[in-house]
Amino acid sequence: MTSFASDIRPLFREKDVESMSQSFDLSDYDDVSDNAQAILAALADGKMPCDGPWPKSKVDLFRQWVNEGQPR
Repeated sequence: MTSFASDIRPLFREKDVESMSQSFDLSDYDDVSDNAQAILAALADGKMPCDGPWPKSKVDLFRQWVNEGQPR
């Protein structure tokens, strides 16, 4: 099972946290969890992060976390 602390939070660089700070805090479990569907959609569409899309493996890991109920 995935967790935010060990699997998801490390995916977001400080650059990502800063660039998305007006929308949500990518370093905060509650904020990412509350916005998980929108974040997943942006990641899957390649709109996030702003400097280029994630590889499929990272998007799949985020999707897995969402599908597992977004464990801490």
